[in-house]
Amino acid sequence: MSPSLVHAQDLPSLGDTDREDLSPLMERKLGEQIMRDIRRDRDYLDDAPLTEYLNNFGASLLAARPEARGEAGYDFFFFAVRDPMLNAFALPGGFIGVHSALILAAQSESELASVMAHEIGHVAQRHIARMLGKQRQDSLIPLAAMVLAALAARSSSDAAGALLMGGQGAAVQRQLNFSRDAEREADRVGLQILKDAGYDTSGMISFFNRMQAATRSYTDTAPVYLRSHPLTTERIADIQARTRDQRYKQRADSLDFHLIRARVRVLQDLTQMGLREAATAFENQLEQKSRVQITAAKYGLALIALRQGAPARAQSLLQEAYAAAQGASPPVQNAVLASLGIEIRLAAGQAAEALKEAESARAKFPLSRGIARQYAESLLAAGRNDEAVTYLRDQARLYRQEPQLQDLLAKAYAAQGKQALQHLALAEAYALNGSLPAALDQLGIARRAPDASFYDQAVIDARERELKSRWRDELKEGQKER
Repeated sequence: MSPSLVHAQDLPSLGDTDREDLSPLMERKLGEQIMRDIRRDRDYLDDAPLTEYLNNFGASLLAARPEARGEAGYDFFFFAVRDPMLNAFALPGGFIGVHSALILAAQSESELASVMAHEIGHVAQRHIARMLGKQRQDSLIPLAAMVLAALAARSSSDAAGALLMGGQGAAVQRQLNFSRDAEREADRVGLQILKDAGYDTSGMISFFNRMQAATRSYTDTAPVYLRSHPLTTERIADIQARTRDQRYKQRADSLDFHLIRARVRVLQDLTQMGLREAATAFENQLEQKSRVQITAAKYGLALIALRQGAPARAQSLLQEAYAAAQGASPPVQNAVLASLGIEIRLAAGQAAEALKEAESARAKFPLSRGIARQYAESLLAAGRNDEAVTYLRDQARLYRQEPQLQDLLAKAYAAQGKQALQHLALAEAYALNGSLPAALDQLGIARRAPDASFYDQAVIDARERELKSRWRDELKEGQKER
């Protein structure tokens, strides 16, 4: 973090002398370890349009205040988890999670930005590194256990308690005791980010007031991370004092914000009852007579129809969403709408149409990772397996951390009848997801494949040595936990 940011915010010192004890490299490594477990959680929302929106939105906040990346220059990653409580949390190394309920509760992008900017403030100020400053670098597991306990508490308080016991309660208590000053510091950084990015800073006050009211209804079994965000009257008063002299700045919400909220409303509960409740909410939303609200409601109803196995109805509703969005303007171009269109075509078995829409969308939205993968899916659906393999191999070289690409590559190799390469790709997908034993199993299958060439065997041997070494290191770390 640059000295200018500290000076601009008049921030208190929260233990800078301890910061070198946890290096940025170790902080990032810890975050990646926690993320591997979170990605395996059933409530992790691995949804391309949602993840893409959050990361584009987060990147715009960081672009307005580059110093917020901190002295380590972290590559931030924003993600969502399915959770009925209003909350968000920062992990070590630039990973920021947002609960689905919080996205739905945000009534404007300024409100959502206020929470995300606050969490960016935690990372920029390296609060977790400071919290761990007096611990040895080989005893980082307590924090991982605390985060996993927060996730486990949603489904089983017993499981959460067991994780916390295994994670050393003293470390958890230290984090909770530390949090009040850290929260105020993150508020101040967040406010500066909001101002520089052009958002309404009063959005932080209105949203935090609602979060405070919601917090009162939670019981003592609430996840640890919720209890570590105390929304005190003093804290809200401090924010009000800092924004009192700032002029109100109205900022129109993007269409993406409303579409993503509609998408989250569907994704947070995919049971039949949940889908019916979401449909009722969208029908009520249509009564608002707002062009953007109608577009989002129609999009949500189209997504529900797709989930209910009615692609024809989904297609019709999506066209109505396009018509509502267009109004008197030229045809709307939107990646979220386009992505659903491709998804509907694939579900309907309309491979040629899906590929045509995917090609068009890829040209319009070349930076969209979700649409890039849908293009590959469309190539496979159309039986153009050789093109799919060529495309996916290029993509996998460019984006080495996307397990979805390796999964698709495995399907493409399977369609070609190339068994060894299929299982090699599956091994890479498992490895990227942190499932090293499964990855090693896939390498064993690849080695025994009848079409494994001498070159393939050499690749398998080298990769196996590397993954076994990683697995041994993880086992050693697990023994240190105990």
